[in-house]
Amino acid sequence: MKSGTLASLTGRIGPLGLTTGSTALGAIDPKVMDRVEQLIVALLYGLLCWRLLPESLRMVHWFGLMILVSEGTVLAFVLLRRGTTDITLKPADWAVAFGGTLPPLLVEIGSTSFLPVLGFALITLGWVIHLTAKLTLRRSFGVVAANRGLKTSGIYALVRHPMYLGYFISHVGLVIAVPSVWNLFIYGVTWTCLIARIKAEERVLAKEAEYQAYRAKVRYRLIPWAW
Repeated sequence: MKSGTLASLTGRIGPLGLTTGSTALGAIDPKVMDRVEQLIVALLYGLLCWRLLPESLRMVHWFGLMILVSEGTVLAFVLLRRGTTDITLKPADWAVAFGGTLPPLLVEIGSTSFLPVLGFALITLGWVIHLTAKLTLRRSFGVVAANRGLKTSGIYALVRHPMYLGYFISHVGLVIAVPSVWNLFIYGVTWTCLIARIKAEERVLAKEAEYQAYRAKVRYRLIPWAW
């Protein structure tokens, strides 16, 4: 990647004359961006706690507490993961990464629920799946597409992105438990971005011959026999 002036999507910005590049954040050190990602995730989780924690302590809002626990595991693994210099600097990849991370923090938990037992079961199942994926990745976990080492064992021998499968099941569970037009919209945006995020991750990892072999062996990205 060429070094140069800070990339931007819109052209020259102000009197400092910062120029743009359509594909990457130019001269920014990937190590710095790796830390920026950690900071953004920590701030987003703080926002989620500020929104949901007071209501989650009431029994009627226990779904909010489940969301906090689920998203808290994301923060923990992001903060404990190993650093990398092979992280995408494409603005579009960063946009879809946090486009799939921020919307779920804006769900509403409401005062009434629908099919709470089924919702609880799906949220729990999804959490177990994405936690298992994170424990397999351990310090290789990240939000923005990057190469932190390849994992192919355990749950990753079934689908290439089991963590996202866990997210999907949990999201379905929350919509069943607390249905609303707003929550459907939130998860519609989330999954548009997460699908793009999956493709971005695979583009970064596909530079390695080992990943190409893994992709040929494990055919499905997210849902076995479907996609």
